[in-house]
Amino acid sequence: MSDLNKVIISGRVVRDPELRYTPSNVAVMDVSIASNRSWKNRDSETQEETTYVDITVWAKQAEALEPFVKKGQWLMVEGRLNLDTWETDGQKRSKLSMVADRVNLPPRSPGPKAQTNEAVPAGAGVATGLTADDDEIPF
Repeated sequence: MSDLNKVIISGRVVRDPELRYTPSNVAVMDVSIASNRSWKNRDSETQEETTYVDITVWAKQAEALEPFVKKGQWLMVEGRLNLDTWETDGQKRSKLSMVADRVNLPPRSPGPKAQTNEAVPAGAGVATGLTADDDEIPF
């Protein structure tokens, strides 16, 4: 049996993304999302938990998405987990993050025809004109 490193997560963008370029001129976009979970405990009280996930989007997909991804917007991201390790002042540190393979933007604003989510896969050169619905922003 082979290993599988696949993650799908959806949530709201925590802050506007940062687009930068590597020394070899490859685009990199860093974005963080908050994914909320709620459930009822044994006493039927609603409990809530928020998980924050740092995501890295590479190359043409990063450039294509950057103009459309804003704070508060909903995203669904498919990708893989990545463990970064480093040493600071003799102490080993690590951080688990996600590398995006595919990012789904929210549906377009309602129009005469029903619309579906559209994805910008890795290596995509152009993005669609999708926008966030500000009325749905929880914060």
